[in-house]
Amino acid sequence: MSYVENLFGLKGKTAAVIGGGGVLAGAMAEGLAKAGADVAILDLNLENAQKRADEIAALSVRSMTVQEDVSKKADIQHACDQIIRDWGKVDILINAPGINSGTPFFEIAEEEWDKILQVNLKGIFMASQVFGKQMVQQKSGSIINISSASSGPPLSKVFTYAVSKAGVNNLTQNLAREWATQGVRVNAIAPGFFPAEQNKKLLTKERTDSIFGHTPMKRFGEAEELIPVVIWLASEKASSFVTGAIVWVDGGFSAMTI
Repeated sequence: MSYVENLFGLKGKTAAVIGGGGVLAGAMAEGLAKAGADVAILDLNLENAQKRADEIAALSVRSMTVQEDVSKKADIQHACDQIIRDWGKVDILINAPGINSGTPFFEIAEEEWDKILQVNLKGIFMASQVFGKQMVQQKSGSIINISSASSGPPLSKVFTYAVSKAGVNNLTQNLAREWATQGVRVNAIAPGFFPAEQNKKLLTKERTDSIFGHTPMKRFGEAEELIPVVIWLASEKASSFVTGAIVWVDGGFSAMTI
């Protein structure tokens, strides 16, 4: 085994990826598998989850799918129980549920506000309770929450989404503090602009021009560019002293004003 494989390899590890049927989380799941981890895809859309799980199985690691509504704690508990029953442990949790809306502030209905917060923030809170408890019992684990460039300073046109992602950052740091001496690390990745199903309708030419004007690299990110950070944070050896970090992967967006 090479030095790099020893440092970053995930062979023998098990991972749960919430939202793994999506574009970005799916790429992260595949990256974990290529690094050697067995991967469970947890998603409300079972068809998308199964498609990704089949791709992962072709990489000679174990995979499974669990249909899960992240807004229901019983679903999350069921998913965790199934992974423990079949694989005996869960070493890595990717918390990547996400829904978005471009509704102007005065037009945001309570139902829309509640739904976005329920999925984007409360879902991560509940998943962290369920999987985090298992990890604390194991005295090992890495939780990686998916935040956003909108988490602060906030972006226009995504009011509720931005509020939810700011909450994800605080939740991440709170849990990192909570479990720092119990073998469980909690970090977040804050992607910049990565075209995906949930934001395509917001990416008009005018908005794209504005984004590129504020991004030093003058382009969108590619899903595969998130994988190295995920593998780093998932590895016990490579990121053993990293917890409570918000890692920006945004082409320089957060480093620039005007």
